[in-house]
Amino acid sequence: MTQQETTSALSRPLIAAVGLAVVLAIGVAGLGLWLGTGNQSEDVPGRTGPLALVSIDAPDAGSPTCTTLVEKLPVGLPSGKDMLSRRELASPAPTATVAWGDAQHDPVVLRCGLPRPAELSATSQLRVISDVQWLELPGSGSSTWVIVDRAAYVALTVPGEAGTGPLQDISTTVRDLLPKQPVRTAP
Repeated sequence: MTQQETTSALSRPLIAAVGLAVVLAIGVAGLGLWLGTGNQSEDVPGRTGPLALVSIDAPDAGSPTCTTLVEKLPVGLPSGKDMLSRRELASPAPTATVAWGDAQHDPVVLRCGLPRPAELSATSQLRVISDVQWLELPGSGSSTWVIVDRAAYVALTVPGEAGTGPLQDISTTVRDLLPKQPVRTAP
């Protein structure tokens, strides 16, 4: 056997092995993409599964006003071009609390039965939306809006990117469901 024949005989198995490895790698990558495992991102904590919320002071959360409101709240809230669905709350869930959102959006959270906000005074600037008066409590990245002219104080925490849709829909529900009362600016 000549040296050229020996080199040719040794290179055939080597070429076959390299070719098989390449075909195998392409097959595994293709299978991974087909099964959906090739481009997964990690779950963002708090964005999937039940939403954990801390309990806060809500002395009137068990009132008939809050019970009625929570039963009649919409299952979805508009947020820009999207519709936010109701989000399951982790146990133990605070009474008279509802959230909307998904993995792509920070949640919108409604709490009913809160105490009168300390920020509410005779000189507070209130915003009227669909005949419901709101007091804005600005925050970092979100605002909490408190309904101040009904039998119970209702807070709606809205992320900055959600727009005004949640406020408009909740205002309409409250206007149609709960009788208007004078704003109590003193404790």
